[in-house]
Amino acid sequence: MSLFGGVVSISSISFLMFSVMIIAALGYLLGRITIKGVSLGTAGVFIVALVFGALFSGSVESALMITDGISYSTQALKVVENVGLIFFVTSVGFIAGPNFFKNLKKNYKSYILLGVIVILSGALACIGCYYVGVGFEDDPKEFVAMLDGILSGALTTTPGFSAAKATVENLYGSDPAKMEAYEAAVTVGHGIAYLFGVVGVVLFVQLIPKFTKANMEEERAKLMSVDMGEKKEYKGKLIDIDPIGIAAFALAAFIGIFVGCIKVPLSGQGLSGNTFSLTTTGGTLITALVFGHFAHFGPINVTPNKKMLEVLRELGLMLFLIGAGVAGGAKFVEYFKAVYFLYGIVMTLVPMIVGYLFAKYVLKLSLLNNLGSITGGMTSTPALGTLISVAGTDEVASAYAATYPIALLAIVLVSQFLLVLL
Repeated sequence: MSLFGGVVSISSISFLMFSVMIIAALGYLLGRITIKGVSLGTAGVFIVALVFGALFSGSVESALMITDGISYSTQALKVVENVGLIFFVTSVGFIAGPNFFKNLKKNYKSYILLGVIVILSGALACIGCYYVGVGFEDDPKEFVAMLDGILSGALTTTPGFSAAKATVENLYGSDPAKMEAYEAAVTVGHGIAYLFGVVGVVLFVQLIPKFTKANMEEERAKLMSVDMGEKKEYKGKLIDIDPIGIAAFALAAFIGIFVGCIKVPLSGQGLSGNTFSLTTTGGTLITALVFGHFAHFGPINVTPNKKMLEVLRELGLMLFLIGAGVAGGAKFVEYFKAVYFLYGIVMTLVPMIVGYLFAKYVLKLSLLNNLGSITGGMTSTPALGTLISVAGTDEVASAYAATYPIALLAIVLVSQFLLVLL
C-alpha cells in the first residue's frame, strides 16, 4: 500500500519510525553514561544518529524509495528534523515568555553585544583558518566555500548554511560547474563541523560550572533576581480551548512558521538577490515568547500546560537531533578530513570561550545568564536542553531567546560576506 500517489509506502513509514525509535533508545542510553559528573545527555541521541546514518545510509535510501527509483530519505529526515525543531523551540518560547521581556529590558545591551561578539569571533577564527590553510589548497575559492560551511556547522546554524549556499549560487550562477562544486563544498564543510558543534557546546555548559565550582543554588537565585513585576490578571473567567493547551501551542507554531517564511531582500555587493528571514526557528521562538508573555488574549487562555510543554520540548529536541544526525552521518564519513574537522573545533571553541570571558569580565553577567546567552549566541538548540538540566531551571531559556535572534542575523550576514570578501 502506498500514500500520496505512490510517493511513500506504509512499509517505508514503518522503517522510518523503527529507525527513529531505535536511535532514540540507544541514544538516551549513551547519554546516561556519566564520567566525573559529565554526560552527553540528549546529545547522545545525535551521536547514535550520526553512526546510524554512516552505517545504514544505504538501507535508509532503499527503504524510502518509490517505484521509479527516486529516494525520499533526505526529505523524510528533513520532516523529522523540522517537526522536532518546531516542538522544541515553540515549547522553549512558551516557557521563557513570562519572564523574557523583563529580562530583556534589563540586559538588552548585553545580549545584543554578546550575540555580535560571539559571531564575529567565529568569523575571525574562520579567516584565520583560511590564511593558515589556503596555501595547501588547489582552489582558494572552493576552500572559502568549505570554510564557510564549516563555520555554519561549528555554530550549528541552518540559516547560515542556507545563506552560504544562496550566495554561492548568486556569485557563480553563470558557471554551473563551479557553482555545483562550491555548493557541495559548503554542504560537506557544514556536515564535518556539525558533530563537534553540537557536542562541544553541550560539554562546555556542563564543564564550566564544574571548573568554576559554582554553587548552583546561588546561581539560580541570581538568575531569578531580575524584578519580573506582576502580570496583569484578567478579571473574569478564562476560556480554555482544550484542557492542556494543544490548540494554543498549535496556533503559536502556525503563526511562527508563517513569520519565519517572510523574506527581507538584502542589497549590496554580492548580496543582491539574497534574502534574510527569521526561519522556522526564529519565527516560532518569537511568536511563542509573545504568547507566553501575555498568557491570554481577552478571555481566551493561550497558556499550554507546563508538563505538556516539557514533554514536547524533550520530544522535539530528540527528533531534531535524529533528523539532523542521520542525514549528516553519511556525508561525514564520505568527505571527512582531519584538518577540516580541526578547523571546525577551532571555530566552535574560539567564539564560545571569547563570548564566555567577555560576558563574565566585561558585561558582568551571572553564570547562568552567561551560559544561556552563549547557547543563544552559538545558536545551539541541543546545548540549551542540556543547560536547562544543569541549571535546574527553565529560566535560562530567557537568555538564550534574547541572544539567539541577534546571533541569527549576524551569522546570516557573516556567511555571505566571507564568500564575497575572501
